[in-house]
Amino acid sequence: MSDNNLDLDQLQIAYKAAVDEWVSAIRKEEALASVNHSIAEIDKWEAAHFLEDELRNKVLDLKSEYEEALRHKFFNF
Repeated sequence: MSDNNLDLDQLQIAYKAAVDEWVSAIRKEEALASVNHSIAEIDKWEAAHFLEDELRNKVLDLKSEYEEALRHKFFNF
């Protein structure tokens, strides 16, 4: 297996792990949105949203890196 494929494998693994982490954060946020809220619960819900947003941005960054590596491999740019 070439180094290029190893790099692609690592990028894909990192991307998939980030997606899994993001999905988990979405589910936690959704769970907090599905109950009656006190002020403390609203604060937890808001914090869960900020974490979800942060993880979404991480996923988008890793997706971009992986896509760029695929473009380089298949189109040499």
